[in-house]
Amino acid sequence: MCGIVGVSAAGPVNQLVYDALLLLQHRGQDSTGIVTDDGGSFHMVKARGQVREAYRTRDMRTLLGNVGLGHVRYATRGSAASEGETQPFYVNAPYGIVLVHNGNLTNTRELTADLFHIDRRHLNSDSDTELLLNVLANELQSQLSGLELDPDQVFTAVRRVHERVEGSYAAIALIAGRGLLAFRDPFGIRPLTIGRRSADHLEGVGRDEWMIASESLVLESNGYEVVRDLAPGEAAFIPEDGKLYIEQCARSPRLVPCSFEYVYLARPDSTMSGISVYDARLRLGARLADTVERYTPLGDIDVVMPIPDSARPSAMQLAQKLGITYREGFYKNRYVGRTFIMPGQAVRRRSVRQKLNALGTEFKGKNVLIVDDSIVRGTTSREIVDMARTAGANKVTFASAAPPVRYPHVYGINMPTRQELVAAGRRIPEVAREIGADHLIYQEVADMEAAIIEGSSVDGLEMSCFTGEYVTGTVDAEYLSWVEANQLS
Repeated sequence: MCGIVGVSAAGPVNQLVYDALLLLQHRGQDSTGIVTDDGGSFHMVKARGQVREAYRTRDMRTLLGNVGLGHVRYATRGSAASEGETQPFYVNAPYGIVLVHNGNLTNTRELTADLFHIDRRHLNSDSDTELLLNVLANELQSQLSGLELDPDQVFTAVRRVHERVEGSYAAIALIAGRGLLAFRDPFGIRPLTIGRRSADHLEGVGRDEWMIASESLVLESNGYEVVRDLAPGEAAFIPEDGKLYIEQCARSPRLVPCSFEYVYLARPDSTMSGISVYDARLRLGARLADTVERYTPLGDIDVVMPIPDSARPSAMQLAQKLGITYREGFYKNRYVGRTFIMPGQAVRRRSVRQKLNALGTEFKGKNVLIVDDSIVRGTTSREIVDMARTAGANKVTFASAAPPVRYPHVYGINMPTRQELVAAGRRIPEVAREIGADHLIYQEVADMEAAIIEGSSVDGLEMSCFTGEYVTGTVDAEYLSWVEANQLS
C-alpha cells in the first residue's frame, strides 16, 4: 500500500503535489518523493520519513515545472530501510521516464529474467516498481519510429504491459517533455481517481488542469472536481496541452477492488468505485452487531469502545443498533504513525503504547466490547486488551469489523507470511487466548462483502487474505512459499 498523485497544470505544481502527499500520508510513512517536469528536464527530491520532515524550502524551490508526481511509501517489496528503493524510479530512455506505483507485482521472477535475458535491461534494486517502469519503457521504445509520441503509441505500450505484468498496480508516470500517464491493472485492485479543474473556472488559463490520485479526498481538498475512477485496465494520457485521452488497454477487465481499502487503508472521507468508505464502515458495524448479538449475551456488555480512528464508524453503528452505551475510552497520540504499516514487529509493539492511552474512568469495573477494524498479527490487539485490563476493565470482549486474516496478501499490503498472522491455523477461541480477550467475535466474510458493496455497481471484492482465493489466478502454493521464504514484514 502506497499513496500516489500526478498533476498536470498551467502553472507550477510543486505545492499541489506536496499538499496531496500530506493528505495521503496515512497510506505510507517509510519514505516520500516528488518529481516535476520543466520543459523536458526532471527535478527530483526523495527522502526517508514523512512528508512534513522530508522537504525543505530549498527542496521545493528546485521542483520547477507544470507537471509532477509524488509518492508516499509503505514498503511491501524490497527493504523499507533502503533509500535506493524510495520512489519515484527513473530510466533515461525513451525520452526519460519517472514512475510511481501502488501495488505488488506477482510475476517478478519471470519479469526479472526476461528483462535481463531478452530486453537487456539492468535493474538496480529489488523493487517491483523498477520492474514495472522498465517493462513500460521497453514497450514504449518498441512503439517509436521517430521523435514524436502520440496517445495511440502510449496506449499500445500499456496494452503490452498488461500482457506481461501480473498482480496489482496503479501507476503514474511522467514522460519527459511529452506528458503524464496513469494506468491501472485489469482487476482494478488498487485505486486511482481522476479530478479536473475546468478552464472555464480558471481565469487566464486556456486549458483544463488535472490531478490523478489514490483517493478522491485528495482531489476535493485541492479544489478539483472528481471526474471518475480510472477503470480497471484503462490508461489516461495527458500531453502538455492539457487534453485528456483515455483508452481501455486490457482484454478482459473486471473490477475487483481490494476489500482492505474499505476496512482499514483508505480515509473515511474518500469514495472508491462509487462506494463511500465511511458509509461502508457504518454498514460493517451494523452487520457486526448482528453477529455480536448472535454469539454474546448482551447483558455481558456495558459499553462499546472503538480503537481510533478507522474503527470508529463501525463501533458507533454497532452500539446504536444494539442499544448499548458508546464511549471513547482510548485516546490517540496523532504524532505516532499507523502501527500496522510500521516495519518490524518490535517497532509495532512499542508504538502501540505510544499511540494509545486508556482512560481509567471509562474502564473501571465495566464489561467492555472493544471494536477494531481488523486483527492481523495480533500485536496491537494484545496490547490493547492488556491496556483495558490494566485500566480496570472487568471483562474484555473484542470484535473485529473484518473476518479472520488467515492468508498472505500479495497485492500490496504487507502480510506476506502465514506464520505472522495470528488467525492462521487457529480457531477463534484460540485467537482469543492469544490476544488475551474473554470473548472474540469476527465479521463473517459474506457480511463484510455485502456491507461494502451494498448499493453500488461493484459485484465482488478482492478478499484473498480472508478467503485464500486470489483473483489474478496465478498465485499458487509454490508462489506463496517463495514469498514467505524471501520477504518478511
